[in-house]
Amino acid sequence: MEGQQAKISLLEQKPVRSALPEESVTYSIVAPVFNEEETLPHFYKRVIAVMESQAESFELLFVNDGSRDGSFRIMQELHRQDPRVHAINFSRNFGHQIAISAGLDYARGQVVIILDADLQDPPEVIPGLIERWKKGAEVVYAQRTKREGETLFKLLTAAAFYRLIERITSIDIPCDTGDFRLLDRRVVDVLILMREQHRFMRGLSVWAGFRQEAVLYERHERFAGSTKYPLSKMIRFSLDAITSFSHVPLQLATSSGLLLAGLSLIGIGIAVILRLFTGAIVGQASTLILVLFLGGIQLIFLGIIGEYLGRIYDEVRARPLYIIHDVLD
Repeated sequence: MEGQQAKISLLEQKPVRSALPEESVTYSIVAPVFNEEETLPHFYKRVIAVMESQAESFELLFVNDGSRDGSFRIMQELHRQDPRVHAINFSRNFGHQIAISAGLDYARGQVVIILDADLQDPPEVIPGLIERWKKGAEVVYAQRTKREGETLFKLLTAAAFYRLIERITSIDIPCDTGDFRLLDRRVVDVLILMREQHRFMRGLSVWAGFRQEAVLYERHERFAGSTKYPLSKMIRFSLDAITSFSHVPLQLATSSGLLLAGLSLIGIGIAVILRLFTGAIVGQASTLILVLFLGGIQLIFLGIIGEYLGRIYDEVRARPLYIIHDVLD
């Protein structure tokens, strides 16, 4: 391939930032991409216009997460036209959160700004994030006040998800925030050390601590194409978030077991009293219903335990988070 394209890598690069040039960069814009062929040229123009207004050095780092359209071809063309544009090309689709992680691994800026390439999060918000950073904030997250172009079902489920996470996790994850945020280099270096397989990056950035502030903005509807987070992916994403930062589901299994055991003891007592004083015998139908109910509860909690056990298995295998096919540096 043309340009300064790096050779194929079978595993994550270590040290991870050695594959890109070492000159000083103030801002790194990390943009995960999956099938955004129609949007990329417009995204590039808007990001470049915003960053050039800052009058400081920057790079735009695309992470191609196994796109099946012409997204990577457009990245190559932008890289040839503009040396500030770099790209990482995965060998297959590894997922949005993994793509963000790879971007953090390779970003060289004193500040890293995570921004999806679908233009739902407007690049014009970036100067506000930078202003907060210059005033001392080390994590500046963009908090949505309005979400345009989304269905009522998506709005309701998103609101329920954020409030559920807030209640059951041990960290204070702000409501109505996504991955659109600014991270100081010190925060990025901490996040790079975390190599867990099932990743909830907005939770990890909060868990890391440091001074965190919000910038309010209105989220736009997609510029083109369709959502890359259908219901099935949203459910999986929610499970990753819950199991990564909460033991409440496991504790719920214990609490439910104790409650059912207590009810069973009460039921046994009632059955003995009825048998001694009335001669009544509990019918088979009620017994069958009770057995099926208890069996269902057991299967549900076995599934919860299985979710946690599966994540332990993934961590024990210690596979690399991603495999890189090409690097445009």
